[in-house]
Amino acid sequence: MTALSDVTFYPFWLDDGQAPDSCPNLIGPAETDLLIVGGGFTGLWAAIIAKQRDPQRDVMVIEAGKVAHGASGRPGGIVSTSVIHGLGNAKRVFPGDMDVLERLGVENLDAWRDTIEGYGIDADLEWGGEMTVAVDPAHLPDLKEEYALHQQHGHDAVMLDRAATQAQVASPLFEGAIWSRQRTGTVQPAKLAWGLKAIALTLGVRIHEHTPMLSVTDLGAQLRITTHDGRIDARRVLFATNAWGAGHKNIKRYVVAMRDRVLATEPLTPEQMDRIGWSNRQGIYDTRTQLNYMRLTRDNRIVYGGRIGYYFNDATDPAGDRQPQVYERLAGYFAQTFPQLGDVKFSHAWSGPIDLTTRMAVHLQPYYGGKGIYAGGYSGFGVTGSRFGARLGLEALDRTGSPDLDLALASTLPGSIPREPFRWLGAALTMHALNEVDTKGGWRKAWLNLVHRLGFPL
Repeated sequence: MTALSDVTFYPFWLDDGQAPDSCPNLIGPAETDLLIVGGGFTGLWAAIIAKQRDPQRDVMVIEAGKVAHGASGRPGGIVSTSVIHGLGNAKRVFPGDMDVLERLGVENLDAWRDTIEGYGIDADLEWGGEMTVAVDPAHLPDLKEEYALHQQHGHDAVMLDRAATQAQVASPLFEGAIWSRQRTGTVQPAKLAWGLKAIALTLGVRIHEHTPMLSVTDLGAQLRITTHDGRIDARRVLFATNAWGAGHKNIKRYVVAMRDRVLATEPLTPEQMDRIGWSNRQGIYDTRTQLNYMRLTRDNRIVYGGRIGYYFNDATDPAGDRQPQVYERLAGYFAQTFPQLGDVKFSHAWSGPIDLTTRMAVHLQPYYGGKGIYAGGYSGFGVTGSRFGARLGLEALDRTGSPDLDLALASTLPGSIPREPFRWLGAALTMHALNEVDTKGGWRKAWLNLVHRLGFPL
């Protein structure tokens, strides 16, 4: 495909000459009150919140690679108040807690924004809103149900017909949309992570990059974390390590490393921008069964993602995801969405694991008598939700008695996911069905309905 002929297989967000230098790796023994394993959004937010609450608390973060070079440096970067992957998912999983979760989501987003703006972090924040667009007339009834939820829970949202949707973003596929206009927008995720790192360092957090955790030993009063070149004895440990399980062997029982593919175009010219409109610069999700999302960058590239996949045994860096053919189907979806941009080429293509759970929302897993807590499972909605997950993890570690810990989201676990080889077999069949269900239906729809009834959200 010509559009992919010169693509760089690397996240666009990280391809930035202004990226900060790495903090030194840990060498030798150390002690700390709170150790955070993982230097992504969850880990950095946890460090910041812990120091804001108690400036005297000794807090350390270790990161196996570089800050932002995991899941936090790869997402679309669409900002919202949701802490549970949208209103529809909240109704599916925790209908009795929706009002509380909505309130907590608003509080979380406001604190997220206040921290970033209060410390002067330039993360390309834009508040143009968030749109969910129907790509088939048959999807409009579901979209109207979603809009009713927005109204019921007080969102500043409008329902757009086809003409009004086309006036916002010109795509022949878009039949209608919900436009949520308050506390929603986009952010440059790597800049956000780098900014959070700077805040944490300013607050006195010790950060060690290139410091992979190798093992955990329970010493009774504390945990000993052995790293490549050192060890840390910590009274409390937050495992902010995503799906691939650093911290405890049972983490993977509830979280699977699905892979998301993303493309970034070259910067659009003013004339190319005129072809699509998009003057309000909303972040967009569509209603394909295998969802696509899209947004604009500061320099008017389109970042276009979706088409999830899975590699055997939760592989996190397979060579196959650095081949052009892996992205051809996604590029084809882009061409269907914006056929008027046939002269636009892609500059970057990347993929990486998403910590998918049956709930599609953060949850807590306590280990080692509560001295260690895993917080994760955002399923792609972690740009703002990670602050909420970090706070919950700290509440649980510190045993604050917060009423938020009584919520089912915090006090129960998602459904378990089969081990290999059944995990791979089920994922392969499901991915094949997802790729073709919207055009071919048949057994694919029956299989996906079965998977949905088993508790896996599609």
